[in-house]
Amino acid sequence: MILLINKIAEGLGRAVRRFLNKVVGYVLFIWELFKNIPGAFTNLHTTVEQMHHVGITSIPVVFAASLATGAIMSWQLAYQFGDMIPMMFVGMAVGKSVMVELCPILTAMVLAGRIGASMCSELGTMAVTEQLDAYKVLGLNPYKYLLAPRLIATVIMLPVLTILSIFIGIVGGYEVAHLYKEVSWSVFFYGVRMFYQNWDLVVGLIKATLYGFFISSYACFFGFFTHSGAEGVGKSTKATVVAGMTSILIGGFTLSKLLLV
Repeated sequence: MILLINKIAEGLGRAVRRFLNKVVGYVLFIWELFKNIPGAFTNLHTTVEQMHHVGITSIPVVFAASLATGAIMSWQLAYQFGDMIPMMFVGMAVGKSVMVELCPILTAMVLAGRIGASMCSELGTMAVTEQLDAYKVLGLNPYKYLLAPRLIATVIMLPVLTILSIFIGIVGGYEVAHLYKEVSWSVFFYGVRMFYQNWDLVVGLIKATLYGFFISSYACFFGFFTHSGAEGVGKSTKATVVAGMTSILIGGFTLSKLLLV
């Protein structure tokens, strides 16, 4: 029994030590990355390419997710309200929910799986095939030419995609409410406008900016330190997606608690 307890304690200690080492390594990595952000603007074309990759190519999947989000939200609210509550409150609830919570978090989730995994696997492949070492040999700073542009592009484009997502979510919500519950345009958007506050949109964009930082920083960190060949690339990609989605959920709750008081 004592031996079993010792083994469990040793295993737990090793896991905690590995976790703390990873956290310290991540903090040092972010510090080095931030120091190279100004230099990335001298390499602007790389940042623009990453913005296209993160933003433009993600529009179809963001469109589909946002349309489904608004439609499902509107249908559920209209069904639950029935004839008991005025239908303008459907517009109010859809507008508030997609603006503050649903669209920022679902857009980030989509990009964590799509862009985060892609970014990490690309950098991880470069790491295991010694392309990152080649950058260093040639006197090129990987933080400046590879990592910082990806961080900047994701932090910029995720709020832009979130604005698009909010618009699509509200329009999708109206279409469903109108087609299946005969809620008119004037009634639906009267509810959206009457309860709208600029702070709701600001909170949503603050969340999107933080989510963009999570996605890109984890992808760059795990990808940059990938080893052990193809197996290591797979492990790094999985770690990126898990860490990104977990941080998005925790960060979303924390920001809601701090900003919506």
